Amino acid sequence: MRQGTKMRRGRMTAALLAVAMGSSLMAGCGNGSGNVDGRGKGQNQEQGPGEDRVATAPTGSALAVKVDNTPTARPQTGLDAADVVYAEQVEGGLSRLMAVYATRLPDAVGPVRSARESDLELLRQFDKPTLAFSGVQSKLLPLIDKAPLHPKSPRDAAGAYYRSSGKPAPHNLYLRPKRLMGSAPGADVLTTGYHYGAAPSGGTPENSRTVSYPAARFTFTWSGSQKRWLVTMDGTPTVTADGKRVSAGTVVVQYVKVRQSRFQDFLGNNTPYTETVGSGRAQVLRDGRAYDVSWKREKPTDGTDFTTADGRPVNLAKGPVWVVFAKAS
Repeated sequence: MRQGTKMRRGRMTAALLAVAMGSSLMAGCGNGSGNVDGRGKGQNQEQGPGEDRVATAPTGSALAVKVDNTPTARPQTGLDAADVVYAEQVEGGLSRLMAVYATRLPDAVGPVRSARESDLELLRQFDKPTLAFSGVQSKLLPLIDKAPLHPKSPRDAAGAYYRSSGKPAPHNLYLRPKRLMGSAPGADVLTTGYHYGAAPSGGTPENSRTVSYPAARFTFTWSGSQKRWLVTMDGTPTVTADGKRVSAGTVVVQYVKVRQSRFQDFLGNNTPYTETVGSGRAQVLRDGRAYDVSWKREKPTDGTDFTTADGRPVNLAKGPVWVVFAKAS
């Protein structure tokens, strides 16, 4: 009963966001001006004739895209092509995704939504990655500008984005990655610290694992025939817009500190800050088994190491990796 109440509150929050933001096509968090990223005149309307401006990103950088994950945004586009998908908690107990692309670029990704302060720490593990996002609130702009990354909002690369008529604003902004980068940069840009190879010894059989936020939940179910973890979000099997079931070769449930940040959304909800530098416990799901491990990331420029109780590195399975950041108890 309590979980159902929390989920209903989350859906109500999402509905309020859509109503309040739809009329102005606002994509930022806490930026009431209607601008896409708070930097002045917005670029949040449909492109008109001649508005095909594209500022290309470096071909040698990973592409990270902030992806909307409210029920209104689903089904998403391009999630199945990501090398890594991070799930984090945002305002109102809802969730948002960051999809990272290196080995292949889909034709489209989205819906694209706004960035958060936590993203800047998470992305430091990559070498000057490209961050595609709909916008941020104006108070966060100085941090974005100072961060060692290439920010690409619709203001920076209007021709790489488009609005779809299939969903209401603000859940209808999509990115064309190939207009932004041209080609996939390759696996070498995935400086996450992850090791791939044979599974460690031990572990326990696991058929299904659920991670819950106050107003969202993720379930990963092992498919022996597909050798993949099938993704379900908020009780509904996750498929892409073209009907492909979203799955992962490895799922990492990483327990981290989630604290309040300095920022709020326009409804007054505090923006959670997910700390991904530090250490703690995690659970690695692969090959139908669960492994209790430790994680460590000493500084922002480091990747994250996962080790067994005796200090041995934990290998991940080939295929997409989903990392769900859960609040440490």
